[in-house]
Amino acid sequence: MKSVPKLIGRCLRILLFSFVLLVILNLVLFVGVMTKQTNNSHPWATAKEAAEALEISDASYRLPEEIMEELKAEDVWAIFIDNDTRQVVWKTENLPETVPMTYSISEIVSLTRGYIDGYPTFTGEREDGLLVLGYPRESFWKHMWPSWDYQMIANLPKTALMVMAVNGMVIFLIYMIANSMLLKSVKPITEGIQALSAGEPVHIRENGLLSELARSINRTSEVLQSQNYQLRKKEMARANWIAGVSHDIRTPLSMVMGYAGQLQCDTGLTQEQRAKADVILKQSERMRNLINDLNLASKLEYNMQPVKSRTENAVAIVRQVVVDFMNMNIDDKYSIFWETPEDLCVCRIQADRDLLKRAVSNLIQNSMNHNEKGCRIFVSVKESGKTCEILVEDDGVGASDEEIEKLNRAPHYMVCDENTVEQQHGLGLLIVKQIAVSHHGDIVIRHSLRGGFAVMIRLDRD
Repeated sequence: MKSVPKLIGRCLRILLFSFVLLVILNLVLFVGVMTKQTNNSHPWATAKEAAEALEISDASYRLPEEIMEELKAEDVWAIFIDNDTRQVVWKTENLPETVPMTYSISEIVSLTRGYIDGYPTFTGEREDGLLVLGYPRESFWKHMWPSWDYQMIANLPKTALMVMAVNGMVIFLIYMIANSMLLKSVKPITEGIQALSAGEPVHIRENGLLSELARSINRTSEVLQSQNYQLRKKEMARANWIAGVSHDIRTPLSMVMGYAGQLQCDTGLTQEQRAKADVILKQSERMRNLINDLNLASKLEYNMQPVKSRTENAVAIVRQVVVDFMNMNIDDKYSIFWETPEDLCVCRIQADRDLLKRAVSNLIQNSMNHNEKGCRIFVSVKESGKTCEILVEDDGVGASDEEIEKLNRAPHYMVCDENTVEQQHGLGLLIVKQIAVSHHGDIVIRHSLRGGFAVMIRLDRD
């Protein structure tokens, strides 16, 4: 379930990035809005500028032409209230009829900070009076009582940080609740996929956000289990068939070998007839060995052959196999050489003694079977790091690069349907490979440094 923490971490990083991005975006928007609103102080500046530019001549008032054009462009009206009389002594032509012409002190205070008849007003002071600009009703909103608690303003940064922290906690809480629901649906899905890869049966509850995916996984599991069941039936049938055929052949084959042995030793037969009996005996022995190999390969493939592993000395086991071959009075054209370093007397491994001897015997016999003109066979054991390496090689005809590649990747002797090197070497090497795998090791098939064929069995040292 390593993928779930990665998913949670990725979601948390996305959340953090989103939160930071949201804060930055809000700050940019706030600054932009405040900058725009700051520019809206121009009505006060305009009122001040107009008051200073208002000209008095012979008891008449006049604004410069450029200021009048600016006021007309914004549909602004203007009045000038005299200090002494508190009456309007000058006005623009677009003054609404509802605007009063006389004001009390309280009304002047009100219009200074607010409105006249709903029109937002802005004032410019002069020594002799007050200039008032009236803007359209929906052009500005004015705060009538602009007073703030001092402590609130002083604590504004702290308050803003607290608000941001609370907002972040709320967002994180919402995120965790939403993601916990999603992860609750994802967890059984990931477990189901892992179980599928291991070939185990899977059944996931088909509800939640990922119900369709769960349904598909369940259907896939049913199909795979059905296919595995049919495959196991076929494999068991094949194993039983091989075991049955092997058993049925042994009895008549034993009779053939018995009679052939008698004919071989019968002095009443001619030399030619005894030679033919000898050929029958040898070929019968070869058939028996092939049947035994086939039966053993089938048992190893389907884990029907128990592996009784215990601590063994690989040097002693392999040396015993070599001695047994030397004592068999093999043909003079085959020579076996023991090339294990003299200082290596013990190489401890966990192994089934009989199976390991069978593997080494197969490799030596393989060199003999495929070098009819004879060859030298070299057997050695050595340590390489934490590995024990058993090497059997010869200086015979060897094999091509293509043939060695095929031998290394051939999955099974039975797949071969052509008269190629896989059939020549396949079954014996298959048993060697299966024995190595059953001991948690492997084999390497390669060219011999002596010009022939080489197979190395690699097993973990104890």
